[in-house]
Amino acid sequence: MVGLNIDFLVEEYETFIKEITRKDDASKQDISMSELHNALVISGEWSDRAAEHLILLSKNYGAFFLRNALALAVALDIEDGGLRF
Repeated sequence: MVGLNIDFLVEEYETFIKEITRKDDASKQDISMSELHNALVISGEWSDRAAEHLILLSKNYGAFFLRNALALAVALDIEDGGLRF
């Protein structure tokens, strides 16, 4: 996993966000979490529980912390964590 590039994932999530904000004309900070959850479940094929957890992690920890968690998980060769999402 060395050289891990997440640009394609960022673009995928930005697409979900654009679809939601286009409907409500809202900023990224004001998007409906329920609509984002639905987009993750329907288009992203996440389970309800995993989508909810993903949103909470993003909101509670932010990019700086999660980027470091990703780097540590890669360094430790942890593909799927203990929660098995």
